[in-house]
Amino acid sequence: MTALSNRPVWKTFCEAARSSPLSSVDVRVIHAADIDVDLSTQRHSPALTDASTELLAQQGFEQARRDLFEGGIVNWTENRPAWHTALRAKSPPAAVAQDIQLEQARLASFIEKANSHNLYRYVVHIGIGGSDWGPRLAVESLKGRSSRRTIRFASNVDAHAITAALEGLDPHDTLIIVSSKSFTTTESLANAACAIDWLRANKIKNPLDQFVAVTANPKAARDFGISDDHIFRFWDWVGGRYSIWSSIGLPIALGLGQDALNDMLAGAAAMDEHFLTAPIELNAPVQMALSAVVNCSVLGYASLALCPYDARLQNLVPWLQQLEMESLGKSTMLDGNKLDVPSSPVVWGMPGTDGQHTFFQWLHQESKGAPVDFVLCAKPDHRHNRHHRLLIANCLAQRSALLEGKSFEEALAEVRRTESDPQRAAILAKHRVHPGGRPTTLIVLPQLNARHLGELLALYEHKVFTEAVLWGINPFDQWGVEFGKKLAGDIERRLDALGSDPDVSPYDASTAYWVKKLASG
Repeated sequence: MTALSNRPVWKTFCEAARSSPLSSVDVRVIHAADIDVDLSTQRHSPALTDASTELLAQQGFEQARRDLFEGGIVNWTENRPAWHTALRAKSPPAAVAQDIQLEQARLASFIEKANSHNLYRYVVHIGIGGSDWGPRLAVESLKGRSSRRTIRFASNVDAHAITAALEGLDPHDTLIIVSSKSFTTTESLANAACAIDWLRANKIKNPLDQFVAVTANPKAARDFGISDDHIFRFWDWVGGRYSIWSSIGLPIALGLGQDALNDMLAGAAAMDEHFLTAPIELNAPVQMALSAVVNCSVLGYASLALCPYDARLQNLVPWLQQLEMESLGKSTMLDGNKLDVPSSPVVWGMPGTDGQHTFFQWLHQESKGAPVDFVLCAKPDHRHNRHHRLLIANCLAQRSALLEGKSFEEALAEVRRTESDPQRAAILAKHRVHPGGRPTTLIVLPQLNARHLGELLALYEHKVFTEAVLWGINPFDQWGVEFGKKLAGDIERRLDALGSDPDVSPYDASTAYWVKKLASG
């Protein structure tokens, strides 16, 4: 099959993108569910709109979107659906409705029992990757509203993570949740074993009575020793990084209340409806994806900065890093050919205004910089109005400066106010030039609550799905992750060969050196 870069539709798309302006005159705001997405400072023109429509058609977007929502095989390398939208649908598709509603009812019953009997003042959630970032983001972002319980998270296999999560808790009033799709994840099981030891050391006779498992492999959880009534299921058609909508949301409901989890699901469902029904030109996830492909594949931007101007959303950055980079970090297309255009930018960032004092210098004056997604809440959840005005002012000012820049003439006039030497003024002015022309997207939530957070996460999910369709790659597998995990297991077995000389023949020289050195202590 012809390489993507050589297809006429792709060439037309690239030409239209390069010739389209970053418009600061026309305001292009898309209202999606309750969220406003301002794409005014992304490339846009009638020619690009037409070319984008043709590209989406060539790449089979309409069919791919139908398959996503109808349970088609969109995860083609593992021959299964990616049906996370079914988990938040008001009326789930008939093929999976009974399973979904049964698990939702079981989860609600467990939460109601815990609440009515005042069980578990403390909850420690053990998971990693998709089993961790979603619930961690939700709990940490929304906990200021209503925190019924203390919720802590442990993901890293470094024992400092689990010991810090357990420190200071009452072991008699602590629930341990182990969330793992396969229930074979090395990090999570190692941390679970540490939690068992902690409970036993504190005279808990049956530690596993205080464990809950959330998994797609109930048998492994039973074999671990967790009782059936404490095992909550999701399915292999739920990708890990999309699993927050399943029973993985348990810590959200325990910490913030069942209503918070339900509101997140409702918000995500509202964004699903927008993605399914809005015309392409007014479809926020699709237009964000098209802008992302223009920025990365056509204009050559290698990264995307995410700057939420709300300190509570600090975990949105690693959540999106995983969603984008684990989903899109691929270079093989459906037909097995290598993708021959740049894809999957590096995602990085931190909340504003901290980011302004950390990396915005690079964004403004490095020769190329990076596109930026700004996320802002229109209303705060505090009474410090001046703080919020300052936050809004900084967000809008940075976005404007990235677009407009500062010319040499403007910089020179500025310098001349304090520097009388013309030659030195000209030199100093060059240091104050800002190229401008940096693409940005502004996402405005009415305020930060569970519903709007659900909408925001689903917005990015559908954006990433559309990018994958445009590039012809599978966003639902992660073979790179699996390869590294297999190697780690092999190295661990050799490190365990204490007192012997481990076989290091399979490894490169450096790895072999460190296996031998660290195995010997």
